[in-house]
Amino acid sequence: MASKFTELEIDCAEPHALARFWCAVLDYEVQGDEHEVVTIGSPLVPEGKDRRGPVPPTLTFARVPEGKHVKNRLHIDVNPTDREQDDEVRRLLDLGARYVDVGQGDVSWVVLADPEGNEFCVLASRRP
Repeated sequence: MASKFTELEIDCAEPHALARFWCAVLDYEVQGDEHEVVTIGSPLVPEGKDRRGPVPPTLTFARVPEGKHVKNRLHIDVNPTDREQDDEVRRLLDLGARYVDVGQGDVSWVVLADPEGNEFCVLASRRP
């Protein structure tokens, strides 16, 4: 048996604000809030550790003193499930994302950054 991808830890300056942003992006909810660490996950799988098969990963936001200085070496890709890519990009921009250019060129996805500058992609052709 192989390992499952279950969590992604994200260092940030404002864990609560970033958790709110990503909850709105992914339709997640806060599942843990301890001092300067906030964990969010799918409301459909509150206790994924006991579930067999695929488990939507949780995101954990932890306050750190240093800021982000360079392009992420790891990033999240999201797929709109109930609207077209352009509509989803507009929704995410309204939530506080912004366009970024990481040298992607002419591609089918759109690169955005969350409110703390973490890059992520909005895909167009792959549906979950």
